[in-house]
Amino acid sequence: MINLDRIDRHMLMILQKEGRLSTADLSERVGLSPSPCARRLKRMEDEGLIENFQVNLNKKKAGITLTFFVEVNLNDHQAESIAKFESALSHFEEVVNAHVVSGGYDYLLEVVSQDLESYEAFTRKLHNITSLKDIQTHLSVRQVIEKSPLPVYI
Repeated sequence: MINLDRIDRHMLMILQKEGRLSTADLSERVGLSPSPCARRLKRMEDEGLIENFQVNLNKKKAGITLTFFVEVNLNDHQAESIAKFESALSHFEEVVNAHVVSGGYDYLLEVVSQDLESYEAFTRKLHNITSLKDIQTHLSVRQVIEKSPLPVYI
C-alpha cells in the first residue's frame, strides 16, 4: 500500500479532472513550490499509482453514438478457453472495458459503436471465438454519469 498525505490525495483528485495541468499550475493549486510537487508526482508514477496520462474524447464528436453492455458466457472455464477468449477480446477496439463477473454470466463487456451495423459486425466477430457460448446485449439509452474521478482511499 502506498502512503499518501492530504497534499498527495489533493494532487490526484486535481489530475484526474485536469491531467493537462503543468507542474507549475498543479503546485500552485496544492500550495507547494514546483520542485516538491514534481518530486511527489514522480514518486506516485514510479510507485505505479499513476499509470498514465491520457485524453478523454467526446464520444459523439468521435463518431461513437451507441454504447452496449454485453453479457458473455463461455462454453467452459478451462484455462485455455479463458486465455483464448481474453486474448481475442484484446484485439477488438470496440471493447472499451471488460470484467470477469460473478452471477449469471462470465464477463461483462462495455462496447462502443458508431451505429447498429457496426455493432452487428462486432457481434459476428465475437461469435467467431470458439470458447464463446452465448451473449446477451443491453443498449445504453443514456449515460447518467459521464465521468467521475476515482476516490482516493489510501
